[in-house]
Amino acid sequence: MTAPLTPPHQPRPHDPWQAPPSGSHAVPGGPEPLDAADRAAELKQGAVVAALLTVAGVALGLLWLWLAPRVPLVSDETAVFLKNSEGEEAIGADGTFVLLGLAFGLVSAAAAFLCRRRGGIPLVVGLALGGLLGSLLAWGIGTWLGPTSDVVAHAREVGKGVTFDAPLKLHAVGAAMLAWPIAAMIVHLGLTALFGPRDPEPEWDAHGEPEPGAAFGEGPAAGPASWPGATAEKGSTAEKGSAAGPGSAGGRGPDDGGTAEERR
Repeated sequence: MTAPLTPPHQPRPHDPWQAPPSGSHAVPGGPEPLDAADRAAELKQGAVVAALLTVAGVALGLLWLWLAPRVPLVSDETAVFLKNSEGEEAIGADGTFVLLGLAFGLVSAAAAFLCRRRGGIPLVVGLALGGLLGSLLAWGIGTWLGPTSDVVAHAREVGKGVTFDAPLKLHAVGAAMLAWPIAAMIVHLGLTALFGPRDPEPEWDAHGEPEPGAAFGEGPAAGPASWPGATAEKGSTAEKGSAAGPGSAGGRGPDDGGTAEERR
């Protein structure tokens, strides 16, 4: 006796993972591609954001000059020494700059998201580039307006035993310069992921019969039975099964003789 024929696999109705039928296409209604005018507008917005953040670096430099701790020095007319060798004022300048950069990155990313809730590569690049240029400008303003970098001349000017301030410097320049752009990109990415607009799901039609109100995998129109030719396919499958019955060549009926060993 031969094993019964296994019926062909039939997809379950309303299966969301079922592939769309051949010849189907997405119904219009999703996000439209950007044209040249939209891309030019995005590039312009990114350039404006970069320019505004670069100008905001002036405020960062002034705040750093005002809030950074001073490093006291003293001279004995032969050399210049730290007045407090165990003080933490030197690293305090770096910490102040980094904290201010993080705060400016948070504020700039929130402002850019509120002005334009839809993200985009030019806007993110503008945030990163503007934050980097603003940090460089703030560093230059702080060191330029701060105490002079000519420590020997300053020590001679103030005299022996008189305390004066060391130049305002950054020791961890890389971390200080990247604090603002990295914070701006991370905050903007988080805000876009949480509160940004969502792209609509694509909607499929079956062989030229659009269903505007139903997405693929939902509703009766997306089931396999609704596709044209599904009924005919089922009917042909049933005919094949009946043709493969006892009287067909694919199976053996009760009257078939078989071999001698099988009759025994």
